[in-house]
Amino acid sequence: MHKRIILTLFSLFTFFLLSGCVQEPTEPKNTDTPPQEETSDASKSEGKTTDSSTQNSKDGTTEGSTNLSGLKVHYIDVGQADSTLLQYSQDGESTTILIDAGNWNTNEVINYLNAQHVSQIDIAIGTHPDADHIGQLDKVLNKFDVGEVWLSGNTSTSQTFQRLLAAIDSSDADYYEPRMGDEFEVGPLEIDVLYPKTISENDNKESISLKITYGDVRFIFTGDASKSDELNMLQSGFDLQADILQLGHHGSSTSTHPTFLKEVKPSIAIYSAGVDNNYGHPHNEVVNLIQRSDITLYGTDVHGTVIVSTDGENYEVLTKKDGTISPTSNKNTTNSDVDNKQDAQEKSSQPSNRCIDVNSATFEQVQEIIHIGPARAEDLLNLRPYTSVDDLSRISGIGPARIDDIKSQGLACIGG
Repeated sequence: MHKRIILTLFSLFTFFLLSGCVQEPTEPKNTDTPPQEETSDASKSEGKTTDSSTQNSKDGTTEGSTNLSGLKVHYIDVGQADSTLLQYSQDGESTTILIDAGNWNTNEVINYLNAQHVSQIDIAIGTHPDADHIGQLDKVLNKFDVGEVWLSGNTSTSQTFQRLLAAIDSSDADYYEPRMGDEFEVGPLEIDVLYPKTISENDNKESISLKITYGDVRFIFTGDASKSDELNMLQSGFDLQADILQLGHHGSSTSTHPTFLKEVKPSIAIYSAGVDNNYGHPHNEVVNLIQRSDITLYGTDVHGTVIVSTDGENYEVLTKKDGTISPTSNKNTTNSDVDNKQDAQEKSSQPSNRCIDVNSATFEQVQEIIHIGPARAEDLLNLRPYTSVDDLSRISGIGPARIDDIKSQGLACIGG
């Protein structure tokens, strides 16, 4: 059985890859297997969901929501990374959409998809090239029947990104770079592209951002989009009101501008972050803003995988763990719009009585250095050896100002 994905700007025949390969578009195959409850390895010990809440969508029932079957949106617990699975079945025809695919050094997304008995994915989306968002997307393409891949068009020198390009090149998947204003219909799902309008290799700030509507229930996903990106979305004139908002950049203070939040007016906010992560995500400013706005907050670090189930009129939130989110970090934070500036300030305030040799330190150890997150840590390891701390400027996104921050922190060094 096949279905058609309707694109208002249908350009799937344009396949831009660094490898320069063009593939013929094919319609994705479908499976009639209905969505299953979570049974992944990470959740087997839980047995069943322990926390739930049921709410109505804000605008009430419309004619379009009366005949819809169930949609499940899984905000998967993938640690300090991001991955969301959307599943629904209509008239015996199943559709699966994956937004981001966790970190490069685990198999959590693959295991979760297997636990949900996923055999095909209609659209696999990498919001931006960071390794904590596209990490397992190459494995997804190699293992599952993927109909379409959506990327922003920004590139990376990381091995993770290069593996993804190779996987796309060897697959039968179509390729598309969505842009602001694009509209898609995937069965009963309506997808509006909120961002980016153009790209300039500014990866986080040009994350693919989407509003997905199912009947009367609306979801917004923004990847690692910054506050300035959110304001650009506001200025575009889009209707941004939604019921469920996935907080940008793992709940970092570089995202979730108060004006943006006020315009979206969500009832539920969800973030993806790792337990006791090095970045202090979610940041206190964001948690306090959400709580002051009387918005119910869920996080994968506290609640595990979060599942929103909806019939297009009402929705229910299920979690694997029962927990309370409250500001717990003692670290100082700011409201800077500069990507990773928050992380830099937090890490620079820590004592630096030791040396992290950039030529021999592990992946985890180098992330203690200011401005070195998962993607840059992978670049750092791949570009070894270095002759000086200044030589770290070879890493994408590390310029003179950030080199000064790294030197001031005093952690990075060249071993003798």
